[in-house]
Amino acid sequence: MEKVIRRENTAAMTGFRAMVMTALFAALGYVATRILQIPTPSGGYVNLGDTVVILGAYLLGPVYGAVAGGIGPALADLLSGYAIYVPATLVIKAVMALLAALVYRALGKKTWSMVVCAVAAEAVMIVGYWLFETVLAAAAGEGSFMVCLAACGAAGIPGNLVQAAFGIAASTLLALALRQNTQARRQFPNL
Repeated sequence: MEKVIRRENTAAMTGFRAMVMTALFAALGYVATRILQIPTPSGGYVNLGDTVVILGAYLLGPVYGAVAGGIGPALADLLSGYAIYVPATLVIKAVMALLAALVYRALGKKTWSMVVCAVAAEAVMIVGYWLFETVLAAAAGEGSFMVCLAACGAAGIPGNLVQAAFGIAASTLLALALRQNTQARRQFPNL
């Protein structure tokens, strides 16, 4: 009987811990997105949030990583005056984290797999915002969808490429540094 109670308490603590870590990574994603915002010609901004989105995917796994990855940056958009981007950010960042975590699980815990996962996640970000900004431009009457796809939506790609490069490098370096720490490996067995 005592073992059953202990197992139930452990399971409850694991679920509670996962929720707390998800909230923590959502908060970190918010801060990383807000701390440095460099406006882009498309009306968006380059930020540090992708680093936390990808790192959260490695540490929390696909479900919790996706929740944290979507909520934090979406809140940053909302509170930064970019409310029109909130739905896109919520979905794009969640899909980024989900994909990064699933690919990381599939490829194994190798250094090169982190780079592959981060590149895949950032490809989602670049294409996702390109399509979203195309829809915004077409809805604003700046031309047909195809014209906007080629011109208007593409204006954000250079800034997103810069953000992607930083997100890939920083998330990989941080994950590798955390992997060297025994306590971090104990707390985050996915790492």
